[in-house]
Amino acid sequence: MTTPLLVSTDWLAAHLNDPNIRVVDVRWYLLEKDKVGREEYLRGHIPGAIFLDVDADLASPVGHGPGRHPLPRLDAFAETMARAGVGADTHVIAYDDKGGAVAARLWWLLRYAGHDRVSLLDGGITPWMAESRPLQTEVPTFQRASFVAQPHPDWRVGFQTVDALRNDPKALLLDVRLPERYAGKFEPLDPRAGHVPGAKSAPLAGNLRSVDDLRFLDPAALRERFNQLGANDAERIVVYCGSGVNACQTIFALQLAGIDGALLYEGSWSDWSRTPGAPIAVGKE
Repeated sequence: MTTPLLVSTDWLAAHLNDPNIRVVDVRWYLLEKDKVGREEYLRGHIPGAIFLDVDADLASPVGHGPGRHPLPRLDAFAETMARAGVGADTHVIAYDDKGGAVAARLWWLLRYAGHDRVSLLDGGITPWMAESRPLQTEVPTFQRASFVAQPHPDWRVGFQTVDALRNDPKALLLDVRLPERYAGKFEPLDPRAGHVPGAKSAPLAGNLRSVDDLRFLDPAALRERFNQLGANDAERIVVYCGSGVNACQTIFALQLAGIDGALLYEGSWSDWSRTPGAPIAVGKE
């Protein structure tokens, strides 16, 4: 049976006690200094959910790869999944409270490691709470599973590939950061402001219904959005954000739209802006 990309709160509520379901809370806050993902999880999470941290579980330490959030080593990621009780038959449901901007990192990593049984909770924990569905504060434990990574190394690209593709008329490079960061009006994290020359601005919030409804647009609307950006004419699509976390949400949205094969620029802007001699554009496209 094909694993759905998205599941609704109704679907999750009906399957919450299925033995092969593993719910994962991936809440994480980069700029909101008053919030810590693990603390939010401990205040209340979907029953049975475990917590995984972007910095500790879904990335390697800075310096062990390009950018601020290098991809985790596959052996380390496999160990994390095994300890979480995720095996070959486990259906992982990932959620956050940012419209999938964080949870999609786990979705992408699992599929990159060869585990396709993974979905996002549409809208995350926000509609779950709005619907007064149950929360718990207890931290569950699960029996260790066997997780064997079978990676797709060609799903990620680095600086040299992006530098070549930005001048390729058959390639589409999408920058999913805030428009102000794309334009170089401000840069809160990385050493230089602006964007990769040739990249198009595609803020990840545009994949969602509204600022108040964090569910994804329907596939037809997403496809129209990406085609307006040039996806219908592109032979290769590369997506980047600040450090390779949020970009996964747009790769997910492309999948929802039926557009397969988008690549992740692993180090994203945190890599490009730190590379000596890397050209930078500012302003609109």
